[in-house]
Formats: sequence, C-alpha cells, structure tokens
Amino acid sequence: MVDTGDAKATTPRRVRMSSAQRREQLIAIGRQLFAEKGFDGTSVEEVAARAKVSKPVVYEHFGGKEGLYAVVVDREVLALLNRVTNALTGGHPRELLEQAALALLDYIESDTNGFRVLVRESPVGSNSGNFSSVLNDVAHQVEHVLAAEFKNRGYDPKLAELYSQALVGMVSLAGRWWLEVRKPRKEAVAAHLVNLAWNGLSNLEPKPTLGHGSR
Repeated sequence: MVDTGDAKATTPRRVRMSSAQRREQLIAIGRQLFAEKGFDGTSVEEVAARAKVSKPVVYEHFGGKEGLYAVVVDREVLALLNRVTNALTGGHPRELLEQAALALLDYIESDTNGFRVLVRESPVGSNSGNFSSVLNDVAHQVEHVLAAEFKNRGYDPKLAELYSQALVGMVSLAGRWWLEVRKPRKEAVAAHLVNLAWNGLSNLEPKPTLGHGSR
C-alpha cells in the first residue's frame, strides 16, 4: 500500500480570494485586455479565462463587459485628472503649461495601458468617460490659467477656451505619437510643445528647455 500522506502534505492549497480581491483582479485583467484589444475585441470569456474563474463570476461583479469597461475607464479618468491637477503647482503661466504637458506625458509613460484604454473608441451608447471628455476637463483647468494671462496682457479672456482646447489637443495628439516612438525623451517633448505654444512659430527658441517660468 502506497502512503500518500506526504504527497497530500506537500500539495499547495489554492488560496481563495475575497470578493474585493477578486474584483480588483478582474479590473486589472480587464484593463490589460481593453488596452490590447479594445472593447469590441475583448470578451467576458477571455476575462474569466485569464482570471481562472467562470463567466458568472464576472457577471456577478460587473453585470457584463460594459460594466467592467466603465469601471476601468472611470479609474483611468480619475488617475489622469489627479495627475494633472496635482502637477499644477507653479505660479507663472508658462511654468503651469510645462507642468500640464509633462504630467500628461508622465501618465502616458507610466500608465501606458490606461492611456491606450482611454484613446480607444468607447462602445456605442456608453456613458463612460473617454479621452475626449478627459481632455475637456484638463482644458478647462488650462483655460483658467490662460484667461488670467490674457486679461493681464489686454487680450480678450473669452478666447482662453479656444486656446486651451488647442493646446491640450496638441499635447494629447503628440503624446499618442510619442507613445509609439518614445523619442526624444519626454522632458524634451514637453519643452518643445510649450515652446510652440508659448512662442509661436515666428519666435521658436532653437533649443527649448523646461523651467522658463521659474526664471
């Protein structure tokens, strides 16, 4: 007779996740899949397979793929807005623009999957925020900076909204390009973007650097 006692003793027991832990696991897996394949290319079956659970577990936590997607996007929206808001600590308008540009590039670099989720198309009929809505929120923050500067310089402060949309749109589009090439380094990208925004094409500095606002 074979003694199987030692075999049983050495077999690792599978640790059961709490409901909160399982939810976080599913969110992380969903974030990865939505970044890789987009909403349409991701299925509940694949989310469940990667988590090694049954499909009903995913439905129990999120009600379906749409619910999981909404949670992932809402978290990324909050993460990006917090990053930009916390970065705006300077007093000079140019310094604030530098901080906003660099914060967005920081997010793209450190939270690449989250950025990819945001820039992909949202499902039809989705109420979840997308990158456009995030950029609108960021643009509104930049608008306040520009409005004050326009007023000080005798420009029409009503145009601040137009310029803020243009500036944020420029940085975000360049950020999508930089995500793929990763050259030059992000500080140089931010400096050149602010150089263009601040000086205009007619007054470009040949070798822009960050930190002008604090000088």
